[in-house]
Amino acid sequence: MRGGSLVPEHGPGTLVVPDQIIDRTWGRAHTYYEREGEVLHVAFADPYCPRGRAAAVQAARAYRDADDAQGARQHVVDGGTLVVINGPRFSSRAESQWHRAAGGTLVGMTTMPEASLARELALCFTTISLVTDHDAGIEGAGAVTQAEVFALFAQNMDRVKSVVADAARRLAAQSDEVSGDCPCRHALDGIAVPFALPQ
Repeated sequence: MRGGSLVPEHGPGTLVVPDQIIDRTWGRAHTYYEREGEVLHVAFADPYCPRGRAAAVQAARAYRDADDAQGARQHVVDGGTLVVINGPRFSSRAESQWHRAAGGTLVGMTTMPEASLARELALCFTTISLVTDHDAGIEGAGAVTQAEVFALFAQNMDRVKSVVADAARRLAAQSDEVSGDCPCRHALDGIAVPFALPQ
């Protein structure tokens, strides 16, 4: 996904693997359990898969280190809080400053409700965010434009694809024992689910 940076130190081109979410969306379906009498309260304190996050960080750093030999320093950030807004418009300066004051380090329009829906199904979910701009609330930053965002995203598409593919390979190489111990897989342990989930 693309993200606008809410902190000066994460400039355009930085890859961030966030570990937290602030959900500022509305009007989106946030649960599979919407029928009368159905309710499911899943733990969401740590919204991202720890195995997926580790694989994504390792893959991003491996790409960075290989590319550093050619002199192109690329920043990789392990952790951060993604503020998810509804969009499709970008944030006002006041909203951007408010998001930062709330603890956000990135702002974007995707990841929610995907992360919470994945948790309801005991699926692993991870986000890799490419910083495309400094958000409007950063001192000295101009207004964010679609052209600017799309151009930077296009310049980095091969890099992002390589990192995602490498992260997937790293996860696939893990033993069944390691993947079975992932807390995401146990999100529904002890909860009465109103329908059968595929195994």
